[in-house]
Amino acid sequence: MEKAILAAIDGSASSSNSLDYLARLFGTDRTLSIHLVSVVPTGGNAGKEWMFDVDPYRRQAPATDKRTQVANKHLRDAQERLQRQGFTADQIQTHVKTATSGGISAAIRDEAERGHYDTVLIGRRGHGAVGNMFFGSTSAGLVDTCHNIPLWLVDGTVTSNRFLLAVHSQPASLLAADHLAYMLKGHTGVDICLYHSDSVFGKQQPARPEEFHKQWGKAWCDQYLDLENYLFYAHAQLLMENGIPKNRITQLPMQMHLDVSADLLRQAKQHNCGTIVIGRRSRGGSAGQIKGVSDRTLKQAQNTAVWLVG
Repeated sequence: MEKAILAAIDGSASSSNSLDYLARLFGTDRTLSIHLVSVVPTGGNAGKEWMFDVDPYRRQAPATDKRTQVANKHLRDAQERLQRQGFTADQIQTHVKTATSGGISAAIRDEAERGHYDTVLIGRRGHGAVGNMFFGSTSAGLVDTCHNIPLWLVDGTVTSNRFLLAVHSQPASLLAADHLAYMLKGHTGVDICLYHSDSVFGKQQPARPEEFHKQWGKAWCDQYLDLENYLFYAHAQLLMENGIPKNRITQLPMQMHLDVSADLLRQAKQHNCGTIVIGRRSRGGSAGQIKGVSDRTLKQAQNTAVWLVG
């Protein structure tokens, strides 16, 4: 297996939608491994969750035992759902995890980081603020704190396999293209639209070429970086190097809008793209426009998947 996905399961229609989305994109991909995790809150053991880290065989409270049984059922149902849609049994693993003092979002993040997964997949419950997503505030916690591993957040039913990749002249954007290229490696039937939406206010200056050297090397950057063109050429090059045919990559005309996030969603709908891919600055970087765009896009997305990278 080359690519590993951690999928958070809670038995809801939202998590089922996220599994259907995964199957639609990767149901025939035998290079993918899927780890289904269901996190059980400890309830009556509040304040003693640390004990499960040092002694996993410690007796749980009856309420936690019942939740664990329910979680195991959700995982079995999820595994069967994926197998009905093309995945093989040996591609899927399941695991019930007990939430520690950091809560459910911290448990998912810790599992993702320890397991060296390529992404975390979660479903969200309908249109609204981040706090109304899957597991209530859990998605909000992941969006705020899970920057080392990409997040795939699926809203509603996503029916299109086309992608809208938001491009700009920053390393975060090229990292998003790198992640997309890696996850779609060998998928010759996908279509990817490259699009740059410029804000009327707060125009962002291009990054310096040196900021890209550590990740992609000076020689590659000297040949392919087109910073004054929002890295359209560099993004396309990364995709093609991972087997995406050139005729499947489209550069959409750049536009300028007051609300970049609304424009990204509008362009995705207009070009029948079911997934929007956005690069975010790391936690150590300045938040600026990029974080605002990713947050607002996520809040407004309906029947759309949003990949946040960085």
